[in-house]
Amino acid sequence: MPKFTVNVPVSTDQPNVVVEVDPQSPLPPGRHRFNLVVVDDSGNESAPDTVDVIVADRDRPTAVLQGPDIASAGKPFTLSGARSFDTGGGVIKTWRFTYLGPATR
Repeated sequence: MPKFTVNVPVSTDQPNVVVEVDPQSPLPPGRHRFNLVVVDDSGNESAPDTVDVIVADRDRPTAVLQGPDIASAGKPFTLSGARSFDTGGGVIKTWRFTYLGPATR
C-alpha cells in the first residue's frame, strides 16, 4: 500500500487507492485535501481534480459548513451546517455560526 506524504504524488496503474492509516501517526480530525491527475497512454495529463475528505472524531461532533462559492454583492446567501454529524451517536442540538472577517488568501 502507498504511504501518503503531503505534496508528494503517489502513482499507480490502478484507479483506486487505499489511504492507509498509521496508528502511531493518524490523520488528525478535520478536512484533508487530496488531488488526482490522470495520464493517458500518450502521456497527456488531465487537469487536477480535488476532493476534501473529513476525518471524524469519535468523541466529538464534526462540523460541516457549506456555503456558496460566489455570492452577489448586496444580496443575502445561505450558510448550512445541516451535514454536520456525530459518529458517537449523539444528536446535534446547536449550530454556532461566526463571521471571521475577510479571507486573506
